[in-house]
Amino acid sequence: MLEKLFKLKENKTTITTELLAGLTTFMAMSYIIFINPQILSLTGMDYNSIYVATILASMIGTLILGLVANVPYVQSAGLGLNALFTYTICGTLGFTWQQGLAMVFICGVINVLITITSIRKRVIKAIPTFMQDAITVGIGLFITYIGVKSAGLIEFSVSLATNGIAKAADVVPQLSTFNTSEIILALIGIVVTAVLVSKKVKNSYLLSIIITTIIGLFLGVTKLPDFSNYSFIPSITPTFMKTDFVGLFTAKAGLVVILMTIFTLVISDLFDTIGTFIGTGKKSGIFKLDENGEMPKNLERALVCDSSATIFAAILGSSNVTTYVESSVGIEAGGRTGLTAVSAAICFGLSLFLAPIVAIVPMSAIAPILMFVGLSMIENIVKIDWKDVLISIPAFFVIIMMPLSYSITTGIQFGFILYVVVNLVNKKGKEVSPIIYIFTLLFIIDFIYKALN
Repeated sequence: MLEKLFKLKENKTTITTELLAGLTTFMAMSYIIFINPQILSLTGMDYNSIYVATILASMIGTLILGLVANVPYVQSAGLGLNALFTYTICGTLGFTWQQGLAMVFICGVINVLITITSIRKRVIKAIPTFMQDAITVGIGLFITYIGVKSAGLIEFSVSLATNGIAKAADVVPQLSTFNTSEIILALIGIVVTAVLVSKKVKNSYLLSIIITTIIGLFLGVTKLPDFSNYSFIPSITPTFMKTDFVGLFTAKAGLVVILMTIFTLVISDLFDTIGTFIGTGKKSGIFKLDENGEMPKNLERALVCDSSATIFAAILGSSNVTTYVESSVGIEAGGRTGLTAVSAAICFGLSLFLAPIVAIVPMSAIAPILMFVGLSMIENIVKIDWKDVLISIPAFFVIIMMPLSYSITTGIQFGFILYVVVNLVNKKGKEVSPIIYIFTLLFIIDFIYKALN
């Protein structure tokens, strides 16, 4: 049955490989089920309810991707999008969290409409090959930076400006002193992963996580499961079906602010997903254009599945759900079909009951894996023609802005804008797709709106 449903032989994979790939992906991103409630609860939302909502939204979205699109991707509440919800929508702009959930719901509906009307598909087809390669490299550096930062290998020092006043702009990264057990464990994890990968040991990423977690017990980093405050399954009632559409459109902020905020959510969600699918799918061969340049059916279905998950998230009580860049961990581990996603979804479901056990895996064991996945993704940099400035300028800014801005979308925005600029000034504007022009204009409007607010 599994062979018929997921076409394992056709995708040159096995049940064991897929199940372990799903487990590896889940372990690499399980932090989100604890971090999302921490961030969203700052709005006044119930922590335990958000915890359940995050897991259920992740499980539903991932299951849909696996069963409908047959792709090895995992979905959950997007980091960055949850910060936008908490600090900007509910913080700076003053909307209630119920009104914020209404925005998330509308964002999901808009993304579904954008997808079923083939706008997403046209955007992907309009992105030049060199920029797709640049997106792959950029995501590789982005996920590497996440790993380096999570491992604690870099710290941020503050230089004092005039009159001894520290400014945010003066915060600079520097190498840590490696004086904590967490950093030492991460360094051990890097060595363990390097040995396993270089020796081509099967399931090297999962083995590295397990070995590093066990070593962490002796360093005091890995904590034994704590069931002292264990709650079987908290109630989701405090956030379930709490979207406030009436309050949203009667809010003092005004219609323009509301629409532009929803637009920001849509743009971030849309291009985070497009970037993830292009970046990871291109390298692995999961999403290959045919000889006529048409997208494969599984990518079209994946785009629809991805956009619908945010609607479920809003109903359950969470910020936007998006396809996770950490899916590349499972793909690198050999995951090629929806069975990987189903495996990860099952892990999400079990985490409802086994939260203390899930929490024992330290970030020090996960961070090295993210770095090595980043290593595997930057190989596409050799496919870019760096001697052609019409290619190298936009490609460079796509690559460099993703990790530096901590955003896939921002990298794509810079790449689009500079791609249009260099082609226009060199009288090659006709070679740029109209779709690129439209979204470049929308990106500029988005930048202007953010600058004014």
